[in-house]
Amino acid sequence: MLSVWDRLKTWVKGAKEEVPLLGKAGADKLLSDLVYFNKVPGLAITLLKKGKIFFQKGYGYSDMANVTLMDPKETLCRAASASKPIASLALGKMMETGNIDPDASFYNYVPYFPKKEYDFTIRQLAGHTAGIRGYRGKEYALNKPLSIKDSLDIFKEDALLFEPDKGYHYNSYDWVMLSLAMQEVSGIPFEAQLEREILHPLGLRNTRPEVPDEKDASVAKFYSRYAGGFKIATSVDNRYKLAGGGFLTTSDELAQFGQACLEQQILNRSTWQELWRSKEIDGQNTYYGLGWEVSEDHKGRKRMGHTGNGVGGYSNFYIYPNENVVVSILINCTDPKVQTVLDRVTDILISES
Repeated sequence: MLSVWDRLKTWVKGAKEEVPLLGKAGADKLLSDLVYFNKVPGLAITLLKKGKIFFQKGYGYSDMANVTLMDPKETLCRAASASKPIASLALGKMMETGNIDPDASFYNYVPYFPKKEYDFTIRQLAGHTAGIRGYRGKEYALNKPLSIKDSLDIFKEDALLFEPDKGYHYNSYDWVMLSLAMQEVSGIPFEAQLEREILHPLGLRNTRPEVPDEKDASVAKFYSRYAGGFKIATSVDNRYKLAGGGFLTTSDELAQFGQACLEQQILNRSTWQELWRSKEIDGQNTYYGLGWEVSEDHKGRKRMGHTGNGVGGYSNFYIYPNENVVVSILINCTDPKVQTVLDRVTDILISES
């Protein structure tokens, strides 16, 4: 069977060489093939150029059993770790008001967290250099109605992996802890704070926490892959880790959020610079700011955003400031192993004039 990339090529009648399809047609073919070859159950993509929709389409199914098509404007998918940039704006707001000092100890805001060998700061948590561990075993797939505070019981007694700022360890518990700190300072639930400070001002009406077992037809069914096809993913309750990976959103609305970030709305320019400043440890770049991946693509183009991989959801969310491009891709499947294709699609569309 030909690979997805090989199938992208087509013979021009009468020509002696194979000519690859490029531009929107090429991107469309690549994404269609992901469904055709059972790589993904469904996918939604939105790519903005200069604030306008350049390419937007749904592929495959939000619900395979009921043959419901994926819709980039209507279908709610799990954002997974693309939730972190959303939460980072709430942190940025509190930094601006002075309610949270990024260089202050986490214990200033959550004094009941068990003391560790070393102190660590809000900034170190946000940039994954505090030494907090990540998931163990099936912790990534918990299906318990935990509050943010109660979820600390999962990991709070464990030692730090390293002295803060002596290493980098990406994990979602860092942002669980940050959301608790923001909740303690504001005196209102973190979810309500996000709605008031970020989502409502930006007009994001379809970006919200997931409610387990809800009967909302716009919410996609979530799948995992197995030999020969897909099955419904295990049930999870992600509400406790809203900041790290708990949002539902549409491809269209995640792109709208990205455009607002590209235009540096909501926050001061100096705050955006802090969120997008990556850290170096022993001369090595972490390629991570405060809730944002800060890196370059394979063509050397600067980008900020996040990939996400969770139970029943996979996401790509990036803004390209020099190209004035925002890309949002949501897939309703756990780790579909298609990142190389998504990178090609993004490259093709950015390169198309």
